[in-house]
Amino acid sequence: MSKPIIVFDLDGTLVDTAPDLLDSLNHTLVAGGLSQVDDTAFRRFVGQGGRVMIERAYTAQRKQQLAALEHDRLHDIFLDHYTVNIPGRSQPYPGVVAAMDRFAAAGYLLAVCTNKYESLATNLIRALGLSDRFAAITGPETFGIRKPDPRHLTETIARAGGDVARAVMVGDSVTDIDTAKAAGIPVVAVDFGYTDRHVSEYEPSVVISHYDELTLGMAQRLIDAASR
Repeated sequence: MSKPIIVFDLDGTLVDTAPDLLDSLNHTLVAGGLSQVDDTAFRRFVGQGGRVMIERAYTAQRKQQLAALEHDRLHDIFLDHYTVNIPGRSQPYPGVVAAMDRFAAAGYLLAVCTNKYESLATNLIRALGLSDRFAAITGPETFGIRKPDPRHLTETIARAGGDVARAVMVGDSVTDIDTAKAAGIPVVAVDFGYTDRHVSEYEPSVVISHYDELTLGMAQRLIDAASR
């Protein structure tokens, strides 16, 4: 019988990667002849991977679409800068390791479903000493699809050996919430991640402000409610 599973988004949910993403984005914007952005602006751009982040930041300044060749060039610059600086200043959010321990001890599988490239996600998680905790780590290139396509989430669960009917998604953005809803899976939204609007506006199943609130009882109640 498949096991229950908790699936985490990565950036802004499992790990606070904002300082490093912002550094790499600003390095890229300067290379493209643009102005750097601050943390507030950055949060409007993040959420669907590096390419989308660069495109959003470019469009916000130039008010026009980013040409394909220039987009590719800037994305390569971003990836090079980000990759060589892993893990940089990125750190797991307070309480998340203890939360993972609780669920693992109770027989839950853990997985990561992110729009960051799988290779970057795997390298970051390994550098933080968390690799052994996850039954699967998937990015947009893993299956050729990305959130908010619900198959990214359901295929991640399948790869981990989890039970879709006993799954909970944890994320920080409308992308995560829409993905989980489309998959028929309850979603816990953290309110400390990367979004320019409060996550409650996107109507997740539950909003938490600290991982101490992510309890076994909460997960079971969400799973039970989803199965009715």
